[in-house]
Amino acid sequence: MASGYGSFPIVLETMRECLQDVFDVPGLEQLMSDLRSRKVRLVEVDTDRPSPFAGSLLFGYLGAFIYEGDAPIAERRAQALSLDTTLLAELLGRAELRELLDPDALDELELELQLLSRNRRIDSLDDAHDALRNLGDLTTEELAARGADPAWPSLLENARRALRIRVAGDERWIAIEDASRFRDCIGVPLPVGIPQAFLESVRDPLGDLVGRFARTHGPFQTAQAASRLGLGVAVVTETLLRLEKAGRVLRGEFRPGASGIEWCDAEVLRALKRKSLARYRKQVEAVPASVLARFLPAWQSVGSANQRGLDGLLRTVEQLQGAPVPASALERLVLPARVPGYRAPMLDELCAAGEVVWAGAGAIGSDDGWVALYLAEDAPLLLPDPVADDLSPLADSVLDLLEGRGALFFRQISDGTGSTSDAELLGALWDLVWMGQLTNDTLSPLRALSGVGKATRPVRPGRTRRGPALPSRQGPPAGIGRWALLPRRDDDPTRRAVAVAEQLLDRHGLVTRGAVVSESIPGGFAAVYQVLKRLEETGRCRRGYFVEALGASQFAVPGAVDRMRIIASSKDHASALVLAATDPANPFGAALSWPVRSEDGLTRGHRPGRKAGAVVVIVNGDLALYVERGGRSMLTFTEDEQILQPAVDALALAVREGSLGKLAVEKADGEMVLDTPVARVLETAGFRSTPKGLRLRA
Repeated sequence: MASGYGSFPIVLETMRECLQDVFDVPGLEQLMSDLRSRKVRLVEVDTDRPSPFAGSLLFGYLGAFIYEGDAPIAERRAQALSLDTTLLAELLGRAELRELLDPDALDELELELQLLSRNRRIDSLDDAHDALRNLGDLTTEELAARGADPAWPSLLENARRALRIRVAGDERWIAIEDASRFRDCIGVPLPVGIPQAFLESVRDPLGDLVGRFARTHGPFQTAQAASRLGLGVAVVTETLLRLEKAGRVLRGEFRPGASGIEWCDAEVLRALKRKSLARYRKQVEAVPASVLARFLPAWQSVGSANQRGLDGLLRTVEQLQGAPVPASALERLVLPARVPGYRAPMLDELCAAGEVVWAGAGAIGSDDGWVALYLAEDAPLLLPDPVADDLSPLADSVLDLLEGRGALFFRQISDGTGSTSDAELLGALWDLVWMGQLTNDTLSPLRALSGVGKATRPVRPGRTRRGPALPSRQGPPAGIGRWALLPRRDDDPTRRAVAVAEQLLDRHGLVTRGAVVSESIPGGFAAVYQVLKRLEETGRCRRGYFVEALGASQFAVPGAVDRMRIIASSKDHASALVLAATDPANPFGAALSWPVRSEDGLTRGHRPGRKAGAVVVIVNGDLALYVERGGRSMLTFTEDEQILQPAVDALALAVREGSLGKLAVEKADGEMVLDTPVARVLETAGFRSTPKGLRLRA
């Protein structure tokens, strides 16, 4: 009995329980959407045996399919014929227009068809008559909702231009031109005095009424038309089938979020497609550059609380692989911005466990240098080739020793090479580090070299050391830990090029020429471009014009494009972000050019750059501040105090938290800071006046 009624309550409840309570399909859709936009991370875990839930699935899969091919052909045909294709389509959904039509476009079109939009409302008595002719029967309230005066229907009736009838138990108004249609279809009694011309029967009155309902509505089901016209469902269905055969209506699945077979007028569907296409084209328009400046930190989880602990740090390292940053900024700004509660022992633990390796990428003076992190399993593919440079005899001896004996402590290297000068040996080790030859199982020597985390040890009274200091067994602070050769690079250049391109997509979400050039990728953008083209051909990324003024050579993963457009349409204002100027999450000086502050195109004072020690403050996607190392020089890129104040407040907070040390600002925009308007903003944030400028300590 129930099989003959698609809307039988027990059947509907069974479907709902299966799809929502048991399988939770809405929850699955939300989870997959969050995975695609990277709001949720997918972590792979290898176990020795399947979980009870996975075990039952595996058993059921084997039981259902392992002998599927052995079944006789008759049984297999019977099994296929037992499936109700209509039910499957209703449960799983048809990949027709329902997935493509825009819901907002449909709402807008339905308002226009029903004369409910602002630009199509009823303004006169003639408009009210036209509404009855175009829309059909309407109640007094429905006419008033479209802008008609409640007295107008009676005026039209007195003028013999409208009739008062009852349809489906409601009192409604119709145009006098429809008198014969409602009489012949519904059996409505007509008053006397109607001109004979309006009483003559038309060829297809039922088709006229049902067709007009279709013309003035979006996608609808048969029961909706039958209820409105006061007709039986079977009668309306037969009429719709005739109209379908004539090409006036179409049958399918159209309304987003609905289910079941629907009907739609052919012209209405064309208009709906046009409106949807226009909206989708509007969505694919390039977003402003400020959206990229908001998107990139969010894509790299800057300021997010999702990545915590060792797992969060490991994911951060995975995304930052190969991006060189100054050692002085790595653990003060870059990692803490992504991993709340970051502590130095966390990275040491990953390095000691063999999961992460670090490599030098060039020295910056005598106490700093460019450093990149890698997952140990990906390092052979992502590590650049070592710098080909002349080595000292001592450095050659160190390489030969480590290649033969593996990882060694400083004093073991000293004994093995016969070095009598710790200073010379330490210099040789760091030369090899900056050339991309050596690494260490801890970052302690890097911290000692750059002064990060350096603490002074109090001297006990009465215990003063006299004479020269004796060398310690573990070596100088910048040489502790075990030194080893970096992993051997993969011999296949194609595999390495693909790995680099995929890493750029993972880190940036949207890869542009500027982003590649800023990371000093070997071969530049030309080398990466060929690989990105092939990745596009395989569907692993998309090429398009996503961000304004960045050229057409932009490659992005689909989830990044969706998230960027969500940010563009969002009205929420992002908080001020303090980033190292060299941070991969800072798009300025890389994907985006540095903004020009003055009107004549010349920036007063120092020019901004991705320099070690410099920081930037970004407010809602716009660059607000650029601060040189130590704060001696500051550049502002706006005069709006509503932007400057939160930027300076965020800068002051970073100083108090110890991320920047002390800041002593002497100049702002090329002038003495005390003579500039920004001085008042700095003082409001807690900076104190000094003879040279303004200062804030941690």
